[in-house]
Amino acid sequence: MQEESSNDSREQESRRDFMQKAGLLIGGGALGMGAGQAIAMTGDAGESLASPVVVTPGPETLKYNDNYWNRDTMARIQGDLDFGKQKFGWYRGTVKGVRPGEKIRNLLGFEGFSFTRLQDNGDGTYNKLLREVGYYTDLRTGEVLDEWLNPYTDEKVKVVHIANDPFNYVISAFWPKPPSYGGLNKAKTPDIPMILPWTDTSNGKVFLQNGIDLFYPNALQPEKWPRESSGKMNRVSEMFNYVFDRDDLANPDITGLEFSGTWHRLTPWLPWMLMGQSEGHVFYNCIQGCYNSTDIMSPKVRAYAEKHHPEYFSAPTKWEEPSWSSLEHYANDQKPAPYPKK
Repeated sequence: MQEESSNDSREQESRRDFMQKAGLLIGGGALGMGAGQAIAMTGDAGESLASPVVVTPGPETLKYNDNYWNRDTMARIQGDLDFGKQKFGWYRGTVKGVRPGEKIRNLLGFEGFSFTRLQDNGDGTYNKLLREVGYYTDLRTGEVLDEWLNPYTDEKVKVVHIANDPFNYVISAFWPKPPSYGGLNKAKTPDIPMILPWTDTSNGKVFLQNGIDLFYPNALQPEKWPRESSGKMNRVSEMFNYVFDRDDLANPDITGLEFSGTWHRLTPWLPWMLMGQSEGHVFYNCIQGCYNSTDIMSPKVRAYAEKHHPEYFSAPTKWEEPSWSSLEHYANDQKPAPYPKK
């Protein structure tokens, strides 16, 4: 890839920060948005979020309408406010293929994990330091795949897994400002307190739902990547659901919150599928969570990660750049695939 200028690098960091905090990403780049290059969303961060819904009054420590409480709670969700202590995140599910005129089909299994560490910047913000992997697996056996027979093209292709090291960003009490897009956006925007759309129920559970819709230039342009590229622009949506124990959420002594939930993603065909600009897309349907134990990982995925990515069982200890998405890694690490010989 071409080396970016310092201004381009700062602009990319601003855009990435905007998308990540707007989308409340737990898994960061493994969830694959090309976040550093997005140019449009469905409204600015916080614009379409619902106000907190409180069914049963809770303890005074549940300050749903306080953006500083939301900052610290988001830090407790995404990491651990016992600074230096790392936190384990996990997701597992299926990757589905969606094409016009036919039923949706299950293509692959998918399982991944991350380890995160927080740093206190001393200015009211926290650095989230993360590295993560995501593996495509055989639907029947759960084995991590090196090759995959594409049922749409009947071509055996090399599987490219997710491995992002690092994927870092800053947690703040305010929604990130919209990026300037290279100076094109000159509008001045006020600080918008980050108030998240909580739903506090009467059964001891608290729900949080959020997501992000993106439309951004593709890191894989079709002129160079005719078989991998879905086109000049990428359209991606990610949807997150979280479930917390209310007593844990209300207890500030619990510095790192456990949760369960779901993660869904709509995205163009994965580049290594070699589907080009053919009609259709991919849908990820996964469960997710952050836990104090790694026991939830499948033995086959754990064994594969221990062999191929042992360093991913530990979170970064310092801020490093660049933080690339999976598409940016693909463009940097892979080469355009040749057309099969006839």
